[in-house]
Amino acid sequence: MKDESPKYKLNKKDGLKIAKGAGLAAGGAIAVYLIEILPNVDFGELTYMIIPIVSILLNSVLKFFKNK
Repeated sequence: MKDESPKYKLNKKDGLKIAKGAGLAAGGAIAVYLIEILPNVDFGELTYMIIPIVSILLNSVLKFFKNK
């Protein structure tokens, strides 16, 4: 088990795994929050610009957390 960190210490690989898990947990919480408030927000004329930008950002986040 070469990738294991020593007892009572964390190596870089463990830190990245912890950060990834925290990012996923925070992302889920943010998604739930946005799902609750977005139907009540009126972006007006900017709606047609915001939707593709959010789509691109979401795709970027998914690619970042993908295990490949």
